[in-house]
Amino acid sequence: MKTTTPFVITISRQLGSGGSVVGQKLAKQLNIFFADREIISKAAQMLSVLEEDIESRDEKTLSFWQSFLFTTAFAPETFIAPQTVLPTDRELFDAQAGVIEHIAKERSAVIVGRCGFHILREHSNCVSIFLHANSAFRSEQIQDQYSVSKDYADKMIAQSDKERAIYCKTFTNTEWTDARNYDLSVDTGKIGIDKTVELILNFMKLT
Repeated sequence: MKTTTPFVITISRQLGSGGSVVGQKLAKQLNIFFADREIISKAAQMLSVLEEDIESRDEKTLSFWQSFLFTTAFAPETFIAPQTVLPTDRELFDAQAGVIEHIAKERSAVIVGRCGFHILREHSNCVSIFLHANSAFRSEQIQDQYSVSKDYADKMIAQSDKERAIYCKTFTNTEWTDARNYDLSVDTGKIGIDKTVELILNFMKLT
């Protein structure tokens, strides 16, 4: 991988596998841009909505009835003015994809989530990473990060895995956990966060 010209690292990750931390550490060591919240912020601007209006829908798709209420701007006993109608799943995905493509053209960056591996699959200088771990490791990470019980952490894992799988299948027609989608797949539960960062950096030198 050429690091003398703009390059991109995309990180797809299971909840609790340390994707954000690994991404931040990589960006710091490589002295490049870390793109996560920036994607939500810029997409919100493009769609003329507030960040909080789309943040809860990040890497998720709406159910049929949720989608119906958004697109018709109608809920029982409530009428939403047309200008407050929120974007559809497709509009939100396309906006975030546009932001990701723009970032990749403008600078070197680490991009976390949002099907970056697929959006930038034709990028000439991109490495796509998938981070995963066993349930026990992920649960412990979530309990520490969010100060929640083990039962609640386990529910968060199950819900996130389901939502991200549907999201990926909907917009890329690929299986989210299929290692063939990525250049490198790493079990962070086995080698830890710091060694994962080291492994990715070494892998970049070989590609």
